[in-house]
Amino acid sequence: MLRKTLLLFISIILLNPLNAQDKGMIKGRVFDSKTNEPIPFATVIVYGKIIGTTSDFDGNFVIAGLEPGWVELQVTAIGFKPYISEAVMVTRSKNIFIDIPLEEMPYEIESVVVKASPFRRSEEAPLSLRRIGIDEIERNPGGNRDISRVIQSLPGVAPSLAYRNDVIVRGGGPNENRFYLDGVEIPNLNHFATQGASGGPVGIINVDFVREVNFYSGAFPASKGNALSSVLDFRQVDGNSERLKVKGAVGASDLALTLDGPLSNNTTMIFSARRSYLQFLFNALGLPFLPNYNDFQFKTKTRIDTKNEITVIGLGAIDEFELNLGLKNPDEYQRYILGYLPVNTQWNYTLGTVYKHYASNGYHTLVVSRNMLNNRQYKFTNNDDNLPKVLDYTSWEAENKLRYERDLGLKNYSINFGAGLEYARYFNSTYRAKFIGETFTPDTYETNMDLFKWNIFGQVNRTFFAKLTVSLGVRADASSYSAEMNNLFKQLSPRLSASYMLKPNLFLNANVGRYYQLPPYTALGFANATGSLVNKTNGLSYIQSDHLMAGFEWQPNEQSQITVEGFMKFYNKYPVSKNDSVSISSKSADYGTFGDEPLVSTGKGRTFGVELLYRNKKLLGFNTLFSYTLVRSETSLMNSNLKPSGKWIPTSWDNRHLVTLTATRSFKKGWDFGFKWRFVGGPPYTPYDLATSSLINVWNVQRQPSLDYSRFNSLRLQSFHQLDIRVDKSYYFQSWMLNFYVDIQNVYNFQGDRPPLYTTVSDTSGNPVVDPNDATRYLLKKIEGTGGGTVLPTIGVIVEF
Repeated sequence: MLRKTLLLFISIILLNPLNAQDKGMIKGRVFDSKTNEPIPFATVIVYGKIIGTTSDFDGNFVIAGLEPGWVELQVTAIGFKPYISEAVMVTRSKNIFIDIPLEEMPYEIESVVVKASPFRRSEEAPLSLRRIGIDEIERNPGGNRDISRVIQSLPGVAPSLAYRNDVIVRGGGPNENRFYLDGVEIPNLNHFATQGASGGPVGIINVDFVREVNFYSGAFPASKGNALSSVLDFRQVDGNSERLKVKGAVGASDLALTLDGPLSNNTTMIFSARRSYLQFLFNALGLPFLPNYNDFQFKTKTRIDTKNEITVIGLGAIDEFELNLGLKNPDEYQRYILGYLPVNTQWNYTLGTVYKHYASNGYHTLVVSRNMLNNRQYKFTNNDDNLPKVLDYTSWEAENKLRYERDLGLKNYSINFGAGLEYARYFNSTYRAKFIGETFTPDTYETNMDLFKWNIFGQVNRTFFAKLTVSLGVRADASSYSAEMNNLFKQLSPRLSASYMLKPNLFLNANVGRYYQLPPYTALGFANATGSLVNKTNGLSYIQSDHLMAGFEWQPNEQSQITVEGFMKFYNKYPVSKNDSVSISSKSADYGTFGDEPLVSTGKGRTFGVELLYRNKKLLGFNTLFSYTLVRSETSLMNSNLKPSGKWIPTSWDNRHLVTLTATRSFKKGWDFGFKWRFVGGPPYTPYDLATSSLINVWNVQRQPSLDYSRFNSLRLQSFHQLDIRVDKSYYFQSWMLNFYVDIQNVYNFQGDRPPLYTTVSDTSGNPVVDPNDATRYLLKKIEGTGGGTVLPTIGVIVEF
């Protein structure tokens, strides 16, 4: 199959069909971002070229005669800040529609010449905010059109375990992030998500929907709460208003179909569905597990009139994870994986409606949404359903959310304020056979919990003397879970950002803030055999993090940007496991569940470091991004009373050094080329307690070694580096577009370091061998050849008509 696809790819390239004579067209509308009023006579030109036009009385514009490819628009209008749009793909087969929101320029800075730049700045978050365009996502080498992997190229973001998309930002755990889709909060970003955290191996969001991504690694807006490390704000495209468009794609792991077009004169829609074929690929490769996923996504937008619009979004996934029990003559590693890995089925969805009403001095936003996650896991002894279960887990969590926001402009002030109310339900039925040390302590409980949450927030921005921009925000959160959590003033989180323009292209930025996050439902709902909430009795509270950061931003010219930022984060009230005295943050990047154990809110943590980012849109013709991060991430060592001892040990996210170089370039005749090189410092890991692991009773239940938490993260892996490359070839016909790409990960086959794995010594029949010197133990042996690293080629095909 691979050989035939390669031959087809090569033959189409060699044939090089004739290009159609028609060129592409962009249509759009320029309007005031606060009032939605059209802006007439705005100048709209193709960025970097001399082709352009002006908007009419209704703010509409048309630019025709464009060559196919990625295009950005530069827009200027009297009294408004200049704007450079995100990139859009121009083809011959369809017209592009783009909305251009312009911000009114305060009268204080009208005398200052403000130049347009593709690196747009934000008043409320003048630092620690990165914008990612769809062109960067589509062509990212090694990314395979997966947004989470693209984010890992940014400063401060570290990749996690192999084949996972955990977002690890500035030394914080994958459970510390929040995601928004057109203003609607979505609970997770990946298939096969870790319940209670955010990771998984494959992203859910279809990049065909994405317009741009705002990635906050600090200085979070007050309107977005419950995050400690990052906020990802996804902005989606609107549907095509002229005709139905169809797009099909075959990628590294799935087939995708996207429909995009009008539903009525004032309503557009975009819908997609994807189905994976990973289970067939994994079975052919002889892997011991067979993942299978499906997902859907849709968006409709109705412009009722010039003052009112309604957006409806939906996102959902169905994931099935089975064991490959049909393997013939499995090796030691395959038997090891089959021995402990459970069967897992999971589904989730989010539905949301956003109503926006524009007034004379701003707009009102009302967001109503519901999301739900259902998680089922089970494991039979020896994978034999005639033997007892060692795991039987069923859980679901559902949230119903209502949020109101008011954005307005008053003279020199930009103000945002609002409030939110949530009603959540959580159900869990668990039987988990497990050992704590040498003691068999199974979890057996059932929880059915109701929870209310509420919040208020406000933020005000102002520019002084045309040089100093200040943003002051405050937020307060509370929940009905317990007396420790139901007081808004106990979770009061102020934040202050400032940016000073030293020169027109040089800024000094700073931020200080306090942020709170609710522990996961798995922790809140953990119960004992009688159904009593264990962690409510333990006084579990919100997690607190204080941020302090400062840095410089320099734009040597319109095409380049250099930023240097130093950051410090101090954690307080972090949940610590009563079973092993370890903060749960270091446990949040593994499959299954996270946080469902007895906890106390006594942990402390700290991360600190410095980030360097260099971006150049045209460095030797390449769109180049270079980032370097020096980061330290530490957690408090707990004493016997589960209190901080005053000593610090590394967390699982203490990579120290992170380096990424990404470069992409478009060539003539539809060719694109890109490469990405990454260097990641070796993370710490915890050695095994082989003495406990070898006990027959322990091994028969766990089927994998027990960690020695008394030596938590005392060892460290070797550093890792990898080169990925991608080549695209696109053909633009009059009524359709065809794109082929080849993506190769780990080109030079670097063999990454992994913690050692141990299994039992087996006899000729495959049965564990008992230690001849101790009848209570098995003989254990190290599994050889489990280092990570392989060349991974992918061929993709995208057809649009």
